[in-house]
Amino acid sequence: MINKAVLKSFLVVTLLVAIGALAADLDQAKRDGLVGERADGFLGLVVSSAPADVVALVNEVNAKRKAEYERIAKSNDLTLEQVQALAGKKTIEKTRKGDWIFVDGGWQKK
Repeated sequence: MINKAVLKSFLVVTLLVAIGALAADLDQAKRDGLVGERADGFLGLVVSSAPADVVALVNEVNAKRKAEYERIAKSNDLTLEQVQALAGKKTIEKTRKGDWIFVDGGWQKK
């Protein structure tokens, strides 16, 4: 079994690589209060009436994250849920102050 500290570091790096070119747009959507991080490791729409390009961005990033989570789970004999929970914890920890996170059943600013 892989060391959890190594897995955490690997997960953070792979998430950053997975969203590579989308990072600037995603950062802007977060700063605009349209998108936030969820505890399940995926992005969520803070505003249900977000523009179509923001919705498409969230869907694209989430699809890439899911594929990466599945790959990590399979290669480390973990469940998808375990990887998602770890990713969610890490992304929420790394979320900038003032950006949105979904915890305890609702959106709140970090």
